[in-house]
Amino acid sequence: MDKYSVKKLSRLAGVSVRTLHLYDRMGLLEPSVRTEARYRLYGEKELLRLQQILFYRELDFPLKDILAILEDPAFDLEQALEGHRKALLAKKERIDTLVGTIDKTLVTLKNKSMLQVEDLYDGIPNEKMEAYRAEAMAKWGKDTVLSAEETLRGFGKDEMKALQRELTRISDRLTELMSTDPKSAPVQECIARRFAIILKLSGGKIEMGKLEYFRKLGELYVQDNRYTPVNGMPSMELAQFMKEAMDYYIAQQSA
Repeated sequence: MDKYSVKKLSRLAGVSVRTLHLYDRMGLLEPSVRTEARYRLYGEKELLRLQQILFYRELDFPLKDILAILEDPAFDLEQALEGHRKALLAKKERIDTLVGTIDKTLVTLKNKSMLQVEDLYDGIPNEKMEAYRAEAMAKWGKDTVLSAEETLRGFGKDEMKALQRELTRISDRLTELMSTDPKSAPVQECIARRFAIILKLSGGKIEMGKLEYFRKLGELYVQDNRYTPVNGMPSMELAQFMKEAMDYYIAQQSA
């Protein structure tokens, strides 16, 4: 069975020789063999133990606590690895969230145009804006609405206005196509473009699944046709047309 010198183990594990010497002095990681020339040699058992040490260090455990854990007679390697996996995945999720926040901030700084809450409801009088927000919070929860607004604020003003104009163009085009088959190619092209924009505006934060989210939007349009106006007035006809077109689009994507 292969044995590893301190230098070889150092390169393999990405830790310094000094660190390995420290672990040895603490009794945290002792070599399997000490030669007459006082060289330290490590085997497979020590490699697995070092892996555990490094996992615990990644999770910010103090060295003395790691020693106590590994020396515990009840220590189970497989159970420990399962625990490390869950903890590291949770840490990865936190890091991904932080990276996403940094990316949004960088975009905002480059655009030099931080969106305010009022910008998200551009063109809507303040009293109506507050009424819409309160209604949305009552329906979907305050945290959901605030999270959505925070995602939208990551867009620059120019980009946000461009996306809003594109959604308006799509709605106008769908209004023109209401007399046609919702399954037709021109209608489905509009629905696909609308789906892509909605996903972008969500920032990818859709826990229920993207297509399921899109399906529920179609149901919402029928339940509350204020979201599908024609010439500034709520239109049940357009809401129903869009729902049928969206349901067909979802079925095609799911097939």
